Amino acid sequence: MSRERAAEAALVWNALVWGATFVLVKAAIHSISPVLFLALRFSLATLALLGLFRGAPKGPWTWKSAAAGALIGTLLFGGYVFQTLGLQYTTAPKSAFITGLSAVMVPLLVMIVYRNRPQVSEVAGIMVATVGMGLMTLEGGIGSIGSISRGDLLTFFCAVAFAAHIVTLGHFSKFVSFELLSVSQIAAAALWALSLFRWMETPRLEWRATVVYAILITGLLATALAFTVQAWAQRFTSSARTALIYMLEPVFAWVTSYLLVGEGLSRRAAAGAVLILGGVVLVELKPLDPRLHPSE
Repeated sequence: MSRERAAEAALVWNALVWGATFVLVKAAIHSISPVLFLALRFSLATLALLGLFRGAPKGPWTWKSAAAGALIGTLLFGGYVFQTLGLQYTTAPKSAFITGLSAVMVPLLVMIVYRNRPQVSEVAGIMVATVGMGLMTLEGGIGSIGSISRGDLLTFFCAVAFAAHIVTLGHFSKFVSFELLSVSQIAAAALWALSLFRWMETPRLEWRATVVYAILITGLLATALAFTVQAWAQRFTSSARTALIYMLEPVFAWVTSYLLVGEGLSRRAAAGAVLILGGVVLVELKPLDPRLHPSE
């Protein structure tokens, strides 16, 4: 398996982990306020990564690498916070769809910032998957978006932050070791969450089994491991492909919901899931643009 294929397989694993933990997080939020949950999740992940990479070769520490990690972590935390705030004023299906638009923004940001034209297959795959995302998450299809509310606007900023996170991480992963990037970005996100949770919400916490499991699983698997994997993987694949692969998350979330709680999927939503998978396959087969990916 080439490094590019291995990297993209690792990103699929991330989407699987995030989709699989959706039900767990949803249950935990009933007993803990969202930003406090993020603070505990990112703090646990930071401690785990500091222990994991202690004594391991991480490349030279510089102020540039620290600043890069801080910027990436700020974008990451911003995405989560805008999504959390937006959910107070918009519906969950619209939030999921607008957040998914980050995949569309990634190639646009790459072209604007780095003047790097994405492959035709990447753009086509993202557009196909976006239609699928709309069918899967919006009850009335893409036409049900309707008027733009304050929550929709906040969620749009969330999508911008997540897109910028992918693009910025992809840029610095070529110059900074993935160990340093993973530790610094998660630590930065933890510091933001710890410093702001009392200001952004009325903290509440009931130590129940669901909360403990959610903090442990999301902190260790969905944060420490997942973002370390992403920092490594984006060295070998494009930001556009990363964003497209992450659109598989709602597909995995549905599969998990179906297996754990028996939540079904309508025909329209199932067609959306097929389109998302089709968009990923379209990019992998590259029928519209046979030129090699830059990483090759």
